[in-house]
Amino acid sequence: MNLQWYPGHMTKAKRMMQEDMKLIDVVIELVDARIPASSRNPDIDTLAAGKARILLLNKYDLADPDATERWKNWYEKKGFFVAAVNAKNGTGVRNVKDLILCACKDKIERDRKRGIKNRPIRAMIVGIPNVGKSTFINSFAGKACTKTGNKPGVTKGKQWIRLNKNVELLDTPGILWPKFEDELVGERLAFIGSIKDDIIQSAELSLKLIAFLVEHAPQGLENRYGIAQEDMENPLKILEEIALRRGCLIRGEETDYEKAAGILFDDFRSGKCGFITLELPEGEEK
Repeated sequence: MNLQWYPGHMTKAKRMMQEDMKLIDVVIELVDARIPASSRNPDIDTLAAGKARILLLNKYDLADPDATERWKNWYEKKGFFVAAVNAKNGTGVRNVKDLILCACKDKIERDRKRGIKNRPIRAMIVGIPNVGKSTFINSFAGKACTKTGNKPGVTKGKQWIRLNKNVELLDTPGILWPKFEDELVGERLAFIGSIKDDIIQSAELSLKLIAFLVEHAPQGLENRYGIAQEDMENPLKILEEIALRRGCLIRGEETDYEKAAGILFDDFRSGKCGFITLELPEGEEK
């Protein structure tokens, strides 16, 4: 299954980000707490070299709490300032202001020694499509200052936002990278909706999600769809069972696999199948 997606505007956005980086004191990167590695664009580390780094584990309310804590510790050991946030309801968002001050402590001290006072910290916010950047900014600023949407690619251009007298924020479009070296990365991005549903084969991909859930979170399938764990041997049969229980039938008798897959993805993405993290730090067991 080919899950590559690199529209032309992403190339332009990357060039723009590279040019603007010289103006920036700290880079705030949003990732999805369910896939804290797969939802990181590897290009960001190169673009942000030498800058203070903040990593926000967004949508942590949909992830496994123990796994989120393990990821937080893992990234802190790598030199990031890390916080778990829920941009949608604002949980943890206020703490980010203190995190910015901590991350930029050296810069603030240098300014003080040079006699520079009240110069705002300039932060760039980055992240892949559909990770929640615009929702985070609106919550952080306390007003609807950017357009938000539940589809990838809503933010098309850059915009500066003055959060308060201390912080100015540069929003950037969400960008993916040209090639997924690991097929699992593409699959996980598609599972959470960072790749547009209209370019993936939903039914085929849903079988892979079902296989993961059977192995790591069968209780979620049982609770949501009433499928007994002893009957979870064949992902296709599970998808057919979901279709039957949700009335996904064509002309009353043929299974509508695409519709059933859509229901599964909607349920998974909204946490109705449980609080699930799809990956753990390298070397750790699920």
